[in-house]
Amino acid sequence: MRSLTFVIGTGRSGSTALSRILNTHPDVLSLNEYMASVGDAAFPDGRVSGLEFWEALFRPTPYFANMIRSGLLMPEFLYTRRPGRYSRPDTGIPALSLMVLPHLTDDPDGLLDEIGAAVIGWPDRTAAEHHEALFEWLKARLGRTAVVERSGYSTGWTQKLRTAFPYAKFVHLFRDGPDCALSMSRHPGYRVITLMREIQERTGVGSFADLTDEDVRSLPPDLAPLLNERFDPALVQDRDFPLSRFGALWSELVTRGARFLDELPAAQRMTLAYEELLDAPRQELTRLAAFAGIEPSPQWLDGACALLDDSRRGSASKQLTPAEFDELTESCAPGARALRDSPS
Repeated sequence: MRSLTFVIGTGRSGSTALSRILNTHPDVLSLNEYMASVGDAAFPDGRVSGLEFWEALFRPTPYFANMIRSGLLMPEFLYTRRPGRYSRPDTGIPALSLMVLPHLTDDPDGLLDEIGAAVIGWPDRTAAEHHEALFEWLKARLGRTAVVERSGYSTGWTQKLRTAFPYAKFVHLFRDGPDCALSMSRHPGYRVITLMREIQERTGVGSFADLTDEDVRSLPPDLAPLLNERFDPALVQDRDFPLSRFGALWSELVTRGARFLDELPAAQRMTLAYEELLDAPRQELTRLAAFAGIEPSPQWLDGACALLDDSRRGSASKQLTPAEFDELTESCAPGARALRDSPS
């Protein structure tokens, strides 16, 4: 029986730590930021050749490539910490290499070569079937039995994932709203996301592919350059953002995640609160292991507990003024209500 679990959520919610914990389990193929890396380009309609699928896995992710060229690095960019064959700015880092493969191996270039040699010759089939075949190949190559994919900012992928993999299980991971929103406000990726959402709101386009030259000319000078392959990172780093924008973003994402889970059969859904994971790590990880179909061995649980850090719990109430904290809490209220009211 195929074992495939997706951990969905807002990001900035302890999800990277969870990927590290899952990666220490001998039976888990922990696909760290796989969906964030391959994106829509790896899910075309119709049948796809092995070569076409490989090209989708190999080509740099445009959004991340522009950030790297601009010197705006996210802590999730694992490949940039251990530069390899694809570190030159003119080549770009392959989609699978930036965050997925360095999480699995100390030789991401070598594993990428192996994947390419296998995938290119695969027969025509749907994109979902290619992804399933890749998961099976990686499981066999690394000696794993269960797949758990985890990407930040992933609640927007839920319907596509359910359609592609109707048998998959889903874990909705979430963190306290104000703490999560404050973390988003300081993260370069979420600052860029917020600015890109502003560009879409100003131009009225649903996709950046629909932007016209006139749309771009209509944007103010502190937004338009972000659409270039290279931009001044100060446009992102030095901008003042109202914290309430990140509270509203958190509310939107957790509401979407909660509603999606409510649509799933009970056997395919699970919620996981980051604070509960910190309070009772053995209990919550044992529950997660049972859901994902893996054994929660004492050795794994011991090591997992050591990877959890509760030092940032309550960061919003500690670091903000009472007025700032109250405003941020208010912007998070819709999401908090959605989580509270969800039967999941």
